[in-house]
Amino acid sequence: MELANTLSQDGESRGGVLAHLERLETQVSRCRKKLEEPQSTQAVESALGTRIHELRRLRDKLRAEVKQHQARVKASTTNVEPDQTLEITEQEILKRKRENVKAILQAYRFTGISGKLTSRGVCVCIGTAFEGNLLDSYFVDLVMQKPPQIHHHSIPVFIPLEEISAKYLQTNIQHFLFTLCEYLNAYSGRKYQADRLQSDFAAFLAGPLQRNSLCNLLSFTYKAEPEGQSFPFCARLLYRDLTTTLPTDVTVTYQGTDALSTTREEQRAAHENLFFTKPLHQVFTSFASKGDKLDMSLVS
Repeated sequence: MELANTLSQDGESRGGVLAHLERLETQVSRCRKKLEEPQSTQAVESALGTRIHELRRLRDKLRAEVKQHQARVKASTTNVEPDQTLEITEQEILKRKRENVKAILQAYRFTGISGKLTSRGVCVCIGTAFEGNLLDSYFVDLVMQKPPQIHHHSIPVFIPLEEISAKYLQTNIQHFLFTLCEYLNAYSGRKYQADRLQSDFAAFLAGPLQRNSLCNLLSFTYKAEPEGQSFPFCARLLYRDLTTTLPTDVTVTYQGTDALSTTREEQRAAHENLFFTKPLHQVFTSFASKGDKLDMSLVS
């Protein structure tokens, strides 16, 4: 009986010890986990703190460098006199204008505009042409200062150079050259037509060709046939637009007191339309090839 009690007590004692040990192990495991969690959090916080500190250091360094740069710029600006600053700025502007003119000359070379740089600025040569025929050339010597000025030129006095210059030279040199080229080419084209009429078709003229210096007003008496008793007509051609080679106003009248027949009136009207749409030498070329019988396809 005592042995049974002893075994029983030993079993309970052993069971109680094992259970107690198991409980202790569980508690130790829990404690370890609790201890590990704060350690990992602390490590992360420590790494973040180091990174923040490094970024702040870089920020402060950059701020200091920016302040130093601003101080140097301010000091250099203060040391330069206002007049020197203005002079440098004007020199830079003139340099850019000079380069701009040089680029314009290169771009417009195929249009008849050419030029070369000079000690004062640039000398521009404008070559005129009409229907593929090279005609007169003119030059303009520009001084590239502020504002740009014309030093010398060979532009005819009846070309409105001062008006074109006042309108475009100070603001847009490219437009100034283009506009001047238009005027000169149109003048050369009108002059070319008048010269051709006098030299190649004098047989058609019943009197001298009257023209002004700008060749924008032409007046002449002609016959549609160089020989024979064809009716004489009087033509008055006015070129109001000085940049064109075709007239804006045309008046053709019959020279005489007799009333025109219907056929002659149609002929007069056809001549008028031709002068509106064709250069002078082309009109008289049609007279020479067709005689008094006009090719009506030229009128349309």
